[in-house]
Amino acid sequence: MRNAYLDQVREQQQRLEVDLKARKAVMPMAQAQMAAPRAARALAAPPREIPGNAVDVRITGFWRWKTVVVPPNAYVVHTRRGHAQPLHIGLGVSFGFNPGTDSFLVVPGAMQTILINAHSICRELQGLLVQGYVQWIIEDFATAYKKLDFTDAEDPMRVVNVQLREQAEAAIKDKVATMSIDAVLSDKQPIIEELTARLRHVAEGGGGGDKGLGLRIVTVQIKEAVVSSARLWESLQKPFRAERERVARLATLETEEAINHREMEVEQQRERTRLETDGELAMLRARKESEAYDRDQTERLRRQQREEEDARKLAVERQQSALQTAELEKARLAVEADLAKQKQEAEAAQSKREALTAIELLDTQRAAANRQKRVELELLENRQRILNGLSSANLQARMVELLPSIAEKMPRPQELRSVTIGGGAGAQEGQALTTLVAQMMALVGAMRPEGEQAAPDKPE
Repeated sequence: MRNAYLDQVREQQQRLEVDLKARKAVMPMAQAQMAAPRAARALAAPPREIPGNAVDVRITGFWRWKTVVVPPNAYVVHTRRGHAQPLHIGLGVSFGFNPGTDSFLVVPGAMQTILINAHSICRELQGLLVQGYVQWIIEDFATAYKKLDFTDAEDPMRVVNVQLREQAEAAIKDKVATMSIDAVLSDKQPIIEELTARLRHVAEGGGGGDKGLGLRIVTVQIKEAVVSSARLWESLQKPFRAERERVARLATLETEEAINHREMEVEQQRERTRLETDGELAMLRARKESEAYDRDQTERLRRQQREEEDARKLAVERQQSALQTAELEKARLAVEADLAKQKQEAEAAQSKREALTAIELLDTQRAAANRQKRVELELLENRQRILNGLSSANLQARMVELLPSIAEKMPRPQELRSVTIGGGAGAQEGQALTTLVAQMMALVGAMRPEGEQAAPDKPE
């Protein structure tokens, strides 16, 4: 059977070994400076930052006359070949630098925070994950740079943080191993006190001449303690949940009982009120019905008396109306007789007037007709006189004027016939006129279609 916890411990151990090794820069600064061309070293080098360093350090100047500019929140130690003690050491100290003989170390002076995830085993041999954090700063850099490794190229504090984290996890595991699981979950103050005491003893020293590592622990906090086994965590929660569920269930039952009791009281009160209200309504209804019956009887008697009185008054009024009607009828008949007599007289007069008007109209019409006949006779007489005085030459000219209109109204000829007009006339004018008329009739007959018969001559 595979031990998962043992595998996890071995994996953490391997990762710790890797983390404790400081990552160095690929090429030191001195070698990079010596490898540069001589012509470039003779020129003034612009300010630049140290590659791979977590602190913003600038180097100005050229060749052997350089200056290292350190930020005000960073510790620096400057040593030179042939000198046993550092030339410069402190916070934010800038200095002149000779790449051939000098060396320096820059470390951040800001407060550092270490996150802790300690997989521990309590007194009941159950796995717990204790999460916390530790914050520390450098208090005595002259001691710290001698005892701690700040040579990591990317993060000078990485190795120190790894070492402090391992010490903190070991202290937490030692303390948790002596505590029960309930104590770890409920009270984390003993763990905080034990962890603070151990870290301060290591970082700040035990007093007297022992200055420890030159560090100062600012604060130690435990954020959370989590049971690794989900089943165990659920089992630990069951008693509290069962108790809370029991209390909640009892509270629910008490509430339901109080509600039921109150509902019964309210229902009884409601039923009592309803019965009382029904009794009062019944009495009020009976009283109202009695009053309504008395009122109906009184009203019926009053109506009966009123109807009898109205009947008597109506009979008297009808009798008087009948007498008045008879008198009015008599007067109406007399008036109608007078009106009929006047109407007959008016009709007779109207008939007489109409007859006279008709006679006058007939006389007028006859006179107008006679005048019209007279005018017509005079017109006929004048026309006949004109006709009698018309010569053959005028008649021929008239016929010539009418020929185009006659030709337009005639159908298109299918054949051509020649008719001679004017030949064979006698010496007298009457014979010439007769001959002209005969020739015109012959012309009209020639222009008719072949199948059409000539119409018989009308008498004059």
